[in-house]
Amino acid sequence: MRLTFAGTPEFARVALAHLVAAGHEIVLVLTQPDRPAGRGLKLQASPVKQLALELGIPVQQPRSLRLEGRYPDDAQAARQALSAAAAQAMVVAAYGLILPQWVLDEHAPSSAPASPPDKRYGCLNIHASLLPRWRGAAPIQRALEAGDSHTGVTIMQMDAGLDTGDILLMEQLAIAPDDTAATLHDKLAELGGRLIVQALADASSGALQGQPQPVEGVSYAHKLARHEGALDWSQPAASIERRIRAFNPFPGATAQLGPESLKIWRAQLLCTEPAPGQAGQVLAVTALGIDVATGQGVMRLQELQRAGGKRLAAQDFLRGFPIQPGQVFSLAVHLSPDPGS
Repeated sequence: MRLTFAGTPEFARVALAHLVAAGHEIVLVLTQPDRPAGRGLKLQASPVKQLALELGIPVQQPRSLRLEGRYPDDAQAARQALSAAAAQAMVVAAYGLILPQWVLDEHAPSSAPASPPDKRYGCLNIHASLLPRWRGAAPIQRALEAGDSHTGVTIMQMDAGLDTGDILLMEQLAIAPDDTAATLHDKLAELGGRLIVQALADASSGALQGQPQPVEGVSYAHKLARHEGALDWSQPAASIERRIRAFNPFPGATAQLGPESLKIWRAQLLCTEPAPGQAGQVLAVTALGIDVATGQGVMRLQELQRAGGKRLAAQDFLRGFPIQPGQVFSLAVHLSPDPGS
């Protein structure tokens, strides 16, 4: 099938790779503009752009798709490129820009019978949740934070709403007890790549039928902000453990011990019974980790990082940063809000 593709991060790169491997003709890629990254803040191409360039696929990087917005020239250039591409469908995965109505109209599904090369199938979105649960920007992290037992991928027919279109295909995936946002992302990226290939095959054969999303069970996965990583030790241990996994790798769970702000990358829920001592108090320090009282239960911190240091297992971390029973983590770390949030 002749396709255009819109996506930016690694999740989208995996989907693009699956489409290419399945033999689809990708005639144009839209992706976010290059961004400063790393300590040197050098401009870096998105994972999708890097793959597209390797494959010789034309790339457009509009700062906006709004024809009457701040960058109308960018939007007009993208419009001309999409029109010239004459694709049968657009596949969208974690693009980062809202598609305005003109993009949806450009790829509007064929309403009258058409031969296969001319038939159009609209804009198909790969969304990393079981819609309508976790519409929005951070469905993977919010599912972990909420303690969901399952998530999955939905292939959706895009409309003007925020992840409100008809469900075309859906597959469920169990969330493992030790899943982090990073590990769950990788599983869902592969699932999404496989499902979009299946959805396009079903569309070609006429077997793909959309179903409206249920009106019950709608929830929103709001964009992550850096300050959310601050751990509040007065919360239950089970909630803290979920947040540590949900915010790995971004924004990273942060704990304050005296003047030091520490990243907590891995922790174990020891118990949910009331703990001795005050919330945030270090109860024990062993080679297995640092046991900390919470508002309800005990956490064992297993992998930590100092500012500017490396991520270390607790035993190695303690060699360079001794922690003693009785010390108390601040109830919360107060970070300045992320300017981009």
